[in-house]
Amino acid sequence: MLASMLIAVAATIGLWPPVGAQPLCRVQKVRTGKVFSGEHQVHGDSLYFPSMTTCLIKHPCKKTTAIYLGQRVFFTTDDFSSSLFPLTIPTSMMVGQPEVTSAHFAGSQLLLVVNQKVYTYDYTAGIWNASTGIQHPVSHVSGDNCCFAGNSFCLEISNSIFAYLRGEQISQANIYFSNNGGSSFKKFTYERQAELVGTLGGIFFLHSLSQVGLLVINNRKGMFAYSDHPLNRSLGLAFDYNETLEVLLPPGQRGLLILWSQNSLFSSLSAGQIMETIQVKKADKTLLPSIFGANITIHSIAVYENGLAALTREDHVYYGSLGVLSGSSYILKFPDQKIWSQEAALMFLNSGKLQVLTPLPDASSPAYDFQKCVVNIQATLMKPELHVAKCRIELMDGFFEGKMYTMDMNSELEMTATLIPQQGTSLVPQVMVSNPYSLGLKTTIHEYDNTFEGNVLYKLDIKLKQQHHLGWFDPNFTSSIQRPTISTLTVDVANKEISCVDLKPLTALISVGCDREKKIIVQNKISACSLGVLDPAVLQDNYTYVVERGSLDPGPDGLAATKDLQVLYPFWDLGCPGLVFYETPWKPVIELWHGDEFAELVEAEFVLREVHGLHTFSYTLTARAAGCLSQPQNWSSVLRSARDPGGSPWSRENYVSCHSPSPSSPLRWPNVQYQVLGGRTNNKIIFKQRNGIYIFHLSILDPYYSYCRLETTFSIYVYGAYPLPLFVPGVTIILLVCGTLLAVWLAHILPRLPHTDTCHKLREACRLLSWRCCRLCRQLRLRLRLRLWSPGKSP
Repeated sequence: MLASMLIAVAATIGLWPPVGAQPLCRVQKVRTGKVFSGEHQVHGDSLYFPSMTTCLIKHPCKKTTAIYLGQRVFFTTDDFSSSLFPLTIPTSMMVGQPEVTSAHFAGSQLLLVVNQKVYTYDYTAGIWNASTGIQHPVSHVSGDNCCFAGNSFCLEISNSIFAYLRGEQISQANIYFSNNGGSSFKKFTYERQAELVGTLGGIFFLHSLSQVGLLVINNRKGMFAYSDHPLNRSLGLAFDYNETLEVLLPPGQRGLLILWSQNSLFSSLSAGQIMETIQVKKADKTLLPSIFGANITIHSIAVYENGLAALTREDHVYYGSLGVLSGSSYILKFPDQKIWSQEAALMFLNSGKLQVLTPLPDASSPAYDFQKCVVNIQATLMKPELHVAKCRIELMDGFFEGKMYTMDMNSELEMTATLIPQQGTSLVPQVMVSNPYSLGLKTTIHEYDNTFEGNVLYKLDIKLKQQHHLGWFDPNFTSSIQRPTISTLTVDVANKEISCVDLKPLTALISVGCDREKKIIVQNKISACSLGVLDPAVLQDNYTYVVERGSLDPGPDGLAATKDLQVLYPFWDLGCPGLVFYETPWKPVIELWHGDEFAELVEAEFVLREVHGLHTFSYTLTARAAGCLSQPQNWSSVLRSARDPGGSPWSRENYVSCHSPSPSSPLRWPNVQYQVLGGRTNNKIIFKQRNGIYIFHLSILDPYYSYCRLETTFSIYVYGAYPLPLFVPGVTIILLVCGTLLAVWLAHILPRLPHTDTCHKLREACRLLSWRCCRLCRQLRLRLRLRLWSPGKSP
């Protein structure tokens, strides 16, 4: 009796299949978290997805967060493990009938296009907002996600969003771009947009190539156009575009694209440069050229790191591998089971688990239940009727798997992968980078050891370097070396069996750009404090010094300072100033540090700017002496064209070397001072006759030294300069000559004067004048010594 009851209950909830059946998956029903109270009603306007197909989008970084798009829209943060109310948009948004045409996750925000407008839903706070800046109707949003937390470059990828209206004429299309996750947008103009003919199929950030890709539709053909050199010179290969295709970018920035509709299925391993029709494989290795030839109507698609699944209206499930180097792309039909419905959708739980999800309404509650049917992919592939070959790989592993690395200018990376084939088999490992225009590689493989079972262990050594520096390719092939890029390294095995479900390709994200652990420091081996010129205790006690108005730079506007400048010395930021003698040519020695480790002395070109405007120094070289072939930049020209006066206006981004000829800027004034230090010249600074503190901001200019904006601020104390004379030298000489003649005349005439009271008074006046002159000389000599060796506080 008890067994009969259990069988009846199991049949009711769908846990057990009918007797004798070989199920693809076992059905279960989620019915938790419901409250059967009339008070809990759906608030707001229920969203819906106006398509004959269903779509289930998982957050690439938060694996349990997803959105289901169908006749009802559902949002979950627990992988649909509880009953849910349909997702609604507040009535205050006044959207009317809320029709959703596109959805995308951007960090902690869900972006939805509702009635041709973009809305953001902050699901952590439950707050809806309308995006700003979009002035025209849009139908879709597109973007990508990078899941390396705490990396600013990765955050930039996740925050970059496009919004557009699919089907517009490209030459007149209104495209919008957001760099803050979709909160606000600005108009975006593709560089060659006016030249392109056709309609807009979509615009995407193809980060694996560091390109913006535009899908162009013309004469029932689709092609991708690219934004930057070298791919911007031509379009990708054309492919059939007979109906509107949805574009999926699988996570991981590997260059994979999936384009699909009910009757078409394409894939690309090269970010759209070459599109392949996905073939259909049946049990006995019968290949059909496309799903159209196999009479398949796709209803829902799911994509994971290395897998692709499709649910068809014919009630079939198909599965294929997305291994980058696995050979021809195909999908394989799984055994039949009645699981399709108009609301069914596919979702990967992990690389080996596929789930068919169906919302179920409940007459007693506005919350929906969910029917789940989980497919064990590995077990299904091993069924004899599928005739799938056994995986011949025992192990494929690498420490770099799933990590992000940074390669700065002129740097290299070395990585190692371990591979073990099954006994009696062999394998051909292959390595690929998604952006060969930027990143090059060298690989070697060798037998390293044997396992206890007798399998051979292979080591695969990989060396990565910028393509520009490898010297293997024509410069026209490589991307611009000044532009930061990213690329994905992928290690896989050629012609890998579809049964290698758990052996996904090994991938690592390589950022060819600024290494943020790098910093520069100016050497300060001899400081003003170490020689007793300045007292560190005095410097720490809110020390101030005066910059004379005559020593201040007038600036680009030419207005001279009207008063002296009193400066508070920032001792805790700069420490004790370095010591420099005023009449010796001087150039700072710059150290490059990587974290807490010294890397090298910097020989690259750099520039100095006194923070407070002191200009009592000059340069030893002129433009002609520095070997300039074009007119060099200087601070006056750079400041006039600076967009951000508060920042450093002269940097690697806008530096133009004068050592290359330039028709637009010929060398017209060869005698101007050359204000760039370092590099190929021995240019230095000579300080004028002024003792005191200088605070310099230093910026590396060489665009080929590092992708980082390497900057630092330091201070020096210039000593040894005598005070400037109070009088003009010519006047001083005349006065000295006149005084000497007067003294000779007095020495001649005074002895001859009679000994009268007038004579005595005159002699006493001369004696008193001589005593006062001697006293004044002693006081001036004392003040001069104090000024040279101990500046003290200004009043």
